[in-house]
Amino acid sequence: MLNTDYKFGEVHSIADQIEAGNDKVHFKHIFNNENGGVVLVAFKAGQKLDTHTAPAEVMINVLEGEIEFTMLNNVHTIKAGEFLLMGADVAHSVVAKTDAKMMLIKIKP
Repeated sequence: MLNTDYKFGEVHSIADQIEAGNDKVHFKHIFNNENGGVVLVAFKAGQKLDTHTAPAEVMINVLEGEIEFTMLNNVHTIKAGEFLLMGADVAHSVVAKTDAKMMLIKIKP
């Protein structure tokens, strides 16, 4: 079953769907189901997500700004317009080098 607040056929500006907050990293689910989903994440410069894993294969697509994405002890700088693919259950962390927004596309293996 698909979970979303959006209607099929509507057009939206993706980056406008989420704003960063000074209090914490912000998340907004665009849609999800038992197979995965799409999540927007917004950071203020310096905010981070500590090392964690995800039970899904993930595409990290930076929409605005620049992030430092650490995966398998490799640090990747990803800028707006760039993306990175990551396998399921891989330990990773994120630090926003600037105010940044990214879209995660998650697909369960």
